[in-house]
Formats: sequence, structure tokens, C-alpha cells
Amino acid sequence: MSNQTVLDINDKPTGSQLITLSLQHMFAMLGSTILVPTLTELSPAIALLTSGVATLFFLLITRFQVPAYLGSSFAFIAPMLVATKAAGGPGGAMIGAMAVGIVYGIVSLLIWKTGYKWILRILPPIVVAPVIMVIGLALAGTAVDMSMNETLADGTTKVYHVSYFIIALITLAAAIIINNFVKGVMSTMPILIGLIVGYIAALISDQIAGTSFIDFTAVTEAAWIAVPDFLLPGIDYEFNVTSTLLLAMVPIVIVTISEHIGHQLVLGKVVKRNFIKSPGLHRSLLGDGFGTLISSLIGGPPKTTYGENIGVLVLTRVFSVWVIGGAAVFAVLLSFSGKLMALVSTIPSPVLGGVSILLFGIIASSGLRMLVENNIDFDHKRNLVIASVILILGIGGGKLLWQNAFGIEGNDFAIEGMALAAIVGVLLNIILPGKAQPDLELLADEQREQQLNK
Repeated sequence: MSNQTVLDINDKPTGSQLITLSLQHMFAMLGSTILVPTLTELSPAIALLTSGVATLFFLLITRFQVPAYLGSSFAFIAPMLVATKAAGGPGGAMIGAMAVGIVYGIVSLLIWKTGYKWILRILPPIVVAPVIMVIGLALAGTAVDMSMNETLADGTTKVYHVSYFIIALITLAAAIIINNFVKGVMSTMPILIGLIVGYIAALISDQIAGTSFIDFTAVTEAAWIAVPDFLLPGIDYEFNVTSTLLLAMVPIVIVTISEHIGHQLVLGKVVKRNFIKSPGLHRSLLGDGFGTLISSLIGGPPKTTYGENIGVLVLTRVFSVWVIGGAAVFAVLLSFSGKLMALVSTIPSPVLGGVSILLFGIIASSGLRMLVENNIDFDHKRNLVIASVILILGIGGGKLLWQNAFGIEGNDFAIEGMALAAIVGVLLNIILPGKAQPDLELLADEQREQQLNK
């Protein structure tokens, strides 16, 4: 594969290039972006709409210098479920996501004023990697449940069903085959293609075996063009900020900021730029956070830069922000397709479960990969303690409830296992003697720059 750049960051594509290349980016992110709202009781149409809008704002804030696409963040799935349950509806998750966006803004302001090295010291790999593993492993039960269990007529009892598991395995197999054996742009779309193959398998099962996985009633009744279902604060839900909502969502910023830095480093290597310094980490973080804030204000999930789209950049060698912007516009237009969004709502549970097994497993494995790539030494007791405590607190899924906190009536709050693990991990890294291993990749980049300056 050639490393020759086809279109650089500010190069304008032709009309046909813009359409075809933008559609490739849109389809690369589509499966993952609509999966998050499907799992968290939000609207897939709003997720698509907000991904496009957030991306356009990101490009604007980064001065059209960073070719990154913003999609739905998987790191917030479990915290959103917790916030939704605590508030009695998805409005709770939106309030938590707004707080996340604001925290991003505060961190970006601090980085702008003081530099970025301090945040790397607070969030070294030994803290971030185990928390990433927790995010994937804590969702394992959700993926298996969707893949194997059928909800009965009473709505409460679930039973293992062989037909569910077969459809889930077909979906999983399709995603694995695309991910491992297919080359080209299609290799960046294992989730989307897995969903399509699983959906077709469910249709065939309905016709041949007489199962009832898919009901097209919603599709036939939907309009061709429909306004997405917005979720507005003060109108569709009561805007009631509680400590429980904040503690469920905000600590996950520990992971997503580290993920953002990692994506900027990888993207910089691909396009041969240093995005940490220009336009600056503070700008890209602000763009990410503002995208999350805008998304949550109208009912969309938190956003993050997407590795799938970085994969498309690697394969096509087209780095143009015009193409990324085109993909964002297509996503916005697609969100108003009532028929297509209704079709998304008919995706059977085992199909979602099949892709979730792979996706959640990849999330957990990426944490393990971070430990390996940064040469984390577990003979060092400090590392062993931090990782062990984070994993057990996070996967254990406990809930720390403080009633009448600080002696103030009505000031109750709870910290869920994943958030508690992240907070304790950061504190242990600060308190325990010795120094955390640095981000070797970033140090190597700095050393190369120093040699060039000499």
C-alpha cells in the first residue's frame, strides 16, 4: 500500500470525489454510532444528527486542521444506563453528558494556559488502561444477555433461546470475517456489515423457521422524511442536576481524554503532523467537549473521535477536511430519513448482541494492548496495586451510597463501580510512592522534535 498522500488536509476534492469519499467515512462510523443510542434508549436519528453537527463544530474549533470524525462514545454506555435509571429516564444521561462537555472545556482551558504535560502525569497508562478494560468487561453481561435471552410476554422473565444465540453467532462471525480477512475500505466497517448480515439472517429465520425477530410495522407507518426525536431540557425532561448523575458520568472523562490524546497522536502519525502542538491539544479537546455538549442539549450521546475513520484515512490516503465535513453533512441528511431510522429500530436483540460481543471485547483488549505497548512492568508493586484495585472495583459493579452526605439533609449521592474505579485509580497514582511510567510514544515524538530542532 502506497504512503503517497492523495489529498492533503486542506486540498479540495472534485465533486465526485467529495461524494464517494464522504460516503465511505459516513458508512465507516454508521454502525457504531447508531449502536450506542440503541443500547441506551436514545434515538439513533438524533445520534446521527449530532455526530454530523459535532464534527462540523470540531472542524471549526480546530481551524480545519484536524481531519477527525466525531461519533457516539462507547465509554459512556454503562454510565448512561446508570444515569438513566437514577433519573427515571434518558434525561439523566443528558444532564451527565452536559457536565462532561463542560469538564472538557475546563480541561482545555487549563491546557491552553499551562501546557499538556501535567495531564499525562495524572493519566498515565497504568491508570487509563485498566479503566478501559473495565469499560469493556463491565458491559460483557449486556452483550451476552442480548445474544441469548428472550424477553417473555410478561416483560420480566428471560429465557435462554437457541435461535437467539444462532443469530448472534452469525452476526459475530460476519463482523470477525470482515475485520480479519477483508481488505480495503470494507475492513473499516465490521460493525455495520455485521449488523446487515445478522439482520438478513434474522429475516431468513423468520421466513424458514417461523421465528418472529423482525416486525416491519414501524417501517411501513414511518414517513419518508421525519424530524428526529429531540430530547430537550426543561421540555422533555426535568432539568434536575444531582450528584449521582455527575458522579456516574464525569469520572469517565479520565478515560475519554486519554483516548482523545491517543487518537491525536495516531492521527498525527498518519498525516505527518503534530496535532498536540498545532492547532493544539486544547483546541481538539475543546472541539470534542463542545460536540458532546451540543449533542446532549438535543438528546444525543457523548461524542469522541472515531478510530474507524482514522482507518479510512490510512486506507485511502485522503486527509482532506472537506471530505470529513462532507461525511458530517451526509450524516445530518440521513438522520431525517424516517423510513431508514424506523428500519434501524427493528434490528433484533441478538443481532445487536452479536456485534456487541466483539465490540465490547475489543474495548477491553485495547486496554490490555495499552499496557503491553507502554511496557508496563507488573513486577513493580506500584503498578500491580493500581491495576488490581481498578479492575476489581470496576468489574465488581458496586455502588457507594452516601446518605445525608456531609450532614446536609437531602445531599445524598452515589458513586457507581466504574466511576469509583477511575477516581481511586487516579488517587492511587498520586499517593503511592514512585513515579508512573511515562507515555513512551509521546516522549519519543518529543525527542525526535528536539533532534530536528538541533
